[in-house]
Amino acid sequence: MPHWVVQKTADALNEHGKAVKGSRILVLGLAYKKNIDDSRESPAVEIMELLQSKGALVDYSDPHIPTFPKKRDYYFDLNSVILDADNIASYDCLILATDHDSFDYDLLENQARLIVDTRGCLKKQSNVVAA
Repeated sequence: MPHWVVQKTADALNEHGKAVKGSRILVLGLAYKKNIDDSRESPAVEIMELLQSKGALVDYSDPHIPTFPKKRDYYFDLNSVILDADNIASYDCLILATDHDSFDYDLLENQARLIVDTRGCLKKQSNVVAA
């Protein structure tokens, strides 16, 4: 599934005149399922790694995981990004990987340039791509 999401993201960025390389991408939700703080076996981590290997500048936001945990196979020196209007608008693309209840979906839809929705949570708008 992570490869599928990365391809959908690349296609969505291309449709908006952007390449993956150099794009700022924010992954929403690092946990492997909603409303928990466990990122073991989370596909979001592999998505981040794949995007970074393609030259994307990757961050994440997860209210349950404030600092990226040490992992055997992956390492990112990152802290969770606060989801406010300015931060959201500063990214070329958001990827909704985990649908935490605490995410403000209206704010995301209204402020994001582009969102790849892997959870089917968002309204079908011109800036939302289903994955």
